[in-house]
Amino acid sequence: MAVLQDAPLQTLFLPFTQGQLRWPDGPVLFLRARDGWPLREHADAGQLVCEQSFRPFAQALEHSGWQVRDEATIEADAARYPLVMVLPPRQRDEARALFARALALAAPGGVVVACQSNNEGARSGEADLRQLTGLGGTLTKHHCRVYWTVPVNAGHDAELQARWTRLDAPRPILDGRFASRPGIFAWDRIDPASALLVEQLPADLSGHGADLGAGFGYLSAEILRHCPKVGALDLYEAEARALALAQRNLDALGSPATLNYHWHDVTAGIEASFDFIVSNPPFHTPSRADRPDIGQRFIAVAARALRPGGLLLLVANRHLPYEQILNDSFGQVRVVAERDGFKVIAATRSTRGTRA
Repeated sequence: MAVLQDAPLQTLFLPFTQGQLRWPDGPVLFLRARDGWPLREHADAGQLVCEQSFRPFAQALEHSGWQVRDEATIEADAARYPLVMVLPPRQRDEARALFARALALAAPGGVVVACQSNNEGARSGEADLRQLTGLGGTLTKHHCRVYWTVPVNAGHDAELQARWTRLDAPRPILDGRFASRPGIFAWDRIDPASALLVEQLPADLSGHGADLGAGFGYLSAEILRHCPKVGALDLYEAEARALALAQRNLDALGSPATLNYHWHDVTAGIEASFDFIVSNPPFHTPSRADRPDIGQRFIAVAARALRPGGLLLLVANRHLPYEQILNDSFGQVRVVAERDGFKVIAATRSTRGTRA
């Protein structure tokens, strides 16, 4: 999934192109990194360390030759960086925790630089970083705001940093039934669309299934609780932070079913064959851009991954244009439930093969 005209990424480098900040000679850390031409104008592959938990963005960085590491590896390295760049997420607790972590990873005298679009919390982000460390400057362009710290020394609010670091920690939700954390889809509640799908789960669901876009594991957990004939379940999730929670939540159930976890972009296709698939597919990117084509691609991939006669149970907003791809890809398609603007669709792959 390519990132096109990434305004926050372009604006992030504005302090360097205008001379307010000097690009360092040493290593640079980029949290929530995304690929694009501004990287190639400023950094080289040996200098830049990228962290990105969303699989399509991580793959784009890797394909361009950038070094991508996960959070655990970066923490274990214990390295400190003269420059830490951040593209903060929209969710404020998650963003505050990321600021606190960026500060901890900055070397003495280093600088943390962040950028957000105006409609993704830029003013709040700037105010939060000012509160934590004080600001060295701010610039606006492309409907975005880039802001940076004063040189990081001992002058920041250490107590606030510790408190904000804890904001993103996994925690029990729903009376302890699940663990979750801010920033994950529907992180502190059961999404009503998923709840509607669970109500339609056939009690005799059996065999080897898959959950496409598994989130923190709610749908998979309900399948394991209510469908004892399911012998194996594969979870596919593009966000590594969510997938780790799903594994934690499902392992706690002690189910005899075989469980497999895949950090994977479903839109790239899956190399497997299943008796059934469930999905509450995303229809926007992490930047909140409306993308119904993502859900359409989930449907096409599911059709190819199902065995003849296999069942897809899909939940979606009622207005989303999925009927054409469903009718083109499956032998039988029916709406089995509708409520609160959502629809649950049961689609059966033809025993003569899919037309997708």
